[in-house]
Amino acid sequence: MNWFSLFLDPNTQWILMGSMLLGLSSGVIGSFAYLRKQSLMGDALSHAALPGVCLAYMLTGTKSIFFFLIGAIIAGILATAAIGYITRNSRIKQDSALGIILTVFFGVGIVLLTQIQHSNSGNQSGLDKFLFGHAASMVKLDVYTIAGISAVLVVLCFLFFKEFKLLSFDPGFAKGIGLPTILLDQFMMLLIVTAVVIGIQAVGVVLMAALLITPAVAARYWTEKLHVMVILAGLFGAFSGFVGTVVSSMVNNLPTGPLIVLSATVLFIISVLAAPNRGVLAKTRLRVSAKSEYQPLTNQRVKEKSL
Repeated sequence: MNWFSLFLDPNTQWILMGSMLLGLSSGVIGSFAYLRKQSLMGDALSHAALPGVCLAYMLTGTKSIFFFLIGAIIAGILATAAIGYITRNSRIKQDSALGIILTVFFGVGIVLLTQIQHSNSGNQSGLDKFLFGHAASMVKLDVYTIAGISAVLVVLCFLFFKEFKLLSFDPGFAKGIGLPTILLDQFMMLLIVTAVVIGIQAVGVVLMAALLITPAVAARYWTEKLHVMVILAGLFGAFSGFVGTVVSSMVNNLPTGPLIVLSATVLFIISVLAAPNRGVLAKTRLRVSAKSEYQPLTNQRVKEKSL
């Protein structure tokens, strides 16, 4: 009865749908970020989105995902431009530049967030929930927005699949055949920023990077083909959103966002252990099998030498 009544609740249905769509789009776009070894970029962009969200609220006075999206995209573009400038014009490596931009933008966001909370409309803003997520605050309009943007992200990833594939595995060849690699790189960063923005209400700024990368890493253990990995990552992300929302709805005082990330982590652990070729159990079986085949040959050689 608990499960039946749970799925009949309209509010839970909206949250469930929004979380699953968010996990789907995050897993798909996160696959390319993971393959390009830019996992920290997702973390940096998610933290850099906070000042953009705060400025959008301060300028408009409304808590709208549309305006938050515009502010976070501007902040994300500034962050990626700053990272690229520091990397190209100094001896600082990309990981250090990511750390610098992440902390600076997040610090600015916390300052702006504090100012908003102490303003006249601070009690109504609820922007502090965007740090760790507050999926229960999603309404029908939010879910429609997340659904539309998630669909656009997934469609764009499949339309530019060949270009993203070349950019991920051989950017030199992609540039050699005339692809605008710099433009494609910025376009991919824009997709990541967009995925971050639509996810901060459910998962939060701090944990959004985990939802981008964890399903992709888990999917990588199950296949050697990119298109299968992207599909699996999307399914893993959607399943994590489903499980996290259901558990949060059935147990009181458990936040949805962290439970979604924990669900993705459980899938990752299962993948590490049970994946057919790359998992720990498969490698252990292969090692034991090789050792059992090698031992009789060793014993035979010892007998031949003794004779």
